[in-house]
Amino acid sequence: MPGIDLRGVEFTPVSPKLTRVKLIGAVIGGLIWLAVLSVPLVLKLTGVWSELWAWVAWGLPAIALVWLLVDVVLVPRRVRALGFAEREDDVLWREGILVRSVKAVPYGRLQYVDVEDGPLLRSQGLQTLTLKTAGGDDLEMEGLTRETCDRLREVLMARGQARLAGL
Repeated sequence: MPGIDLRGVEFTPVSPKLTRVKLIGAVIGGLIWLAVLSVPLVLKLTGVWSELWAWVAWGLPAIALVWLLVDVVLVPRRVRALGFAEREDDVLWREGILVRSVKAVPYGRLQYVDVEDGPLLRSQGLQTLTLKTAGGDDLEMEGLTRETCDRLREVLMARGQARLAGL
């Protein structure tokens, strides 16, 4: 990655329980798209829209189904690609399979650290840690355990306050 030296950096992976959360989200989203894209097929089969081409009526739900299956297959790999690393001057967040990215947040730019969890994350004992920065480039670290979030919140805020005090 240009600009960020990653030699010797050990990333801590997110919890594997995030896979279950992401799978549930992917299935729910995929089923909604499947239902929406099946409307033309239902209208054709009931005779309401009989002039619609059959390949369009059958093709739209087929595309949604294939998209859902591909999404479900890729979820575990996407979750394994997530991770964070604490360095002396910043915290790093890694994500992505095909398009990989590593984001760095310097401790001196931290304004506050926010911890949140929705019902799916909470059911797995996971949370999302959001780093709010002075430049507005917020960073969301999803899939961390409660213990990791609590520890990171305290450590990052202490390091951020120390960097601000040194300015």
